[in-house]
Amino acid sequence: MTIEIINEVELSEELIAKFSPYIEKLTSNIVELAEQGVIDTRLRRILGDSSYASLTFVDSVTIQELNKDNRDIDKPTDVLSFPFLDMKDGKLVSDISPEDMEFTEDGNRILNLGDIIICPEIAFANAEEYGHSQEREILFLIAHSILHLLGYDHIEEEDEKKMVLLQKKLMMEIGLAFSDEALEVTNHADELERNIAYPAGSPCDHCGYISILGRPNVGKSTLINYITGMKLAIVSHKPQTTRTNIRSIYNTDDTQIIFVDTPGVHNPGSKLAKIMVNNSFSSAKNSDAVLLIADGRFPKPGAVEQQLIELCKENKKKVVLAINKSDDVSKESLLPMIMAYSKLYEFVDIIPISAKTGDNVDLLIEKLTNLLPAGPRLFDSEYMTNQTEREICAELIREQILHYIDQEIPHGTCVEIQEFVEKYPNDSADEYDREMCVIKANIVCERNSHKGIIIGKNGQMLKRIGTQARKGMERLLGCKVFLEVFVKVREDWKNNDGLLKSYGYQEEDDGQ
Repeated sequence: MTIEIINEVELSEELIAKFSPYIEKLTSNIVELAEQGVIDTRLRRILGDSSYASLTFVDSVTIQELNKDNRDIDKPTDVLSFPFLDMKDGKLVSDISPEDMEFTEDGNRILNLGDIIICPEIAFANAEEYGHSQEREILFLIAHSILHLLGYDHIEEEDEKKMVLLQKKLMMEIGLAFSDEALEVTNHADELERNIAYPAGSPCDHCGYISILGRPNVGKSTLINYITGMKLAIVSHKPQTTRTNIRSIYNTDDTQIIFVDTPGVHNPGSKLAKIMVNNSFSSAKNSDAVLLIADGRFPKPGAVEQQLIELCKENKKKVVLAINKSDDVSKESLLPMIMAYSKLYEFVDIIPISAKTGDNVDLLIEKLTNLLPAGPRLFDSEYMTNQTEREICAELIREQILHYIDQEIPHGTCVEIQEFVEKYPNDSADEYDREMCVIKANIVCERNSHKGIIIGKNGQMLKRIGTQARKGMERLLGCKVFLEVFVKVREDWKNNDGLLKSYGYQEEDDGQ
């Protein structure tokens, strides 16, 4: 992470040179917080060398105008900050999109965290009033602002306590804390520790598996991606997008929920489809609780929902019913649906949600959390999924096939990654320093006619699929990706036991 200094008040180079070593230490400590898990671990690759914030020194007139325009306060202030990312307490609320990234002159991608505006005239006056150095005052304002850029705030008392303690820790690390501040950080080390990543085996109040069940295309994958803030499951308007039980891990200070995103339940017409359905049922039987998702646009339970409810009855499962797509229907129309479901099963709760907008998702997570027992974490808290990057990259390619190609062809395809090579700078000593991934993949289809459609005229369709998949991979991997995609025909592969196993489709064990 770097700070780009813009000097609009002509501070002397000598004074800026005094600030610079402290700024470097400060940004280095911000990166360390990401490596420790205090700040979202998804940012640790980016915060190293691929992010920056701008720091502009302005006069009192300029900062007063900015204060009036942005906060409706018509008076000068010492500092203003303008975050670019959607974050809360150091964690991403929504995933980083390609639009958030900028390109440097040499073509590398870089993330702009936001803008910091400081008025030295007011800051130096405050330093004199408080009886400390100009360096401390300026660095205090920078540390304070960077925490704002990372989603920390001080409006609520509990939020303020967390932010102030982190701020004092940063000042201590760069050598500009007062002795009483350093003592407070030492005395509250346990509170700072609670913000750090927790290893597998550490105790938490709620921990366990929750299976997500529902018909195809009901929004299970969309919900998982919303909860984690990261694309772990591919999303398509076509049914049966998910083929395997994808485990996505939700972590807080006292909770770990392993969500099992199952394939939509349907009538299996091939060995592949049978594996998908059986794995959904197996997941439900072995989970601590079940989240059943229904489509709010349908007025009553269908055969699929009734089949799943019977499964839950047989296994005496605690079930929360989420009625998804509530943003597409009126609240009045949901009441008959809720009544119809209530007659079929004694649900722990019935909650209308929108997986797309996040409406009521916080309430849903709260209800699910309370269903899980206390116990040791099953995964390190920095983990978000048990899927490998290789597996997610294959799914990103399949998502684009579903997006661009119609009818039955996408459901007759799978993707296998043939080569996944990571390239590092010569002086690299960190696994996250990779500068490029070289990926070679095969799209497997069932017929020669399908192969022609996937490749398209002059290879344009395959190029489109590859280009969009590569963008998703670069976003996931945090580096440039060189992607080659080929198309191969394997007739009736969905009913071939050997091919199914080699492509990673097999019935899961009864245990989680």
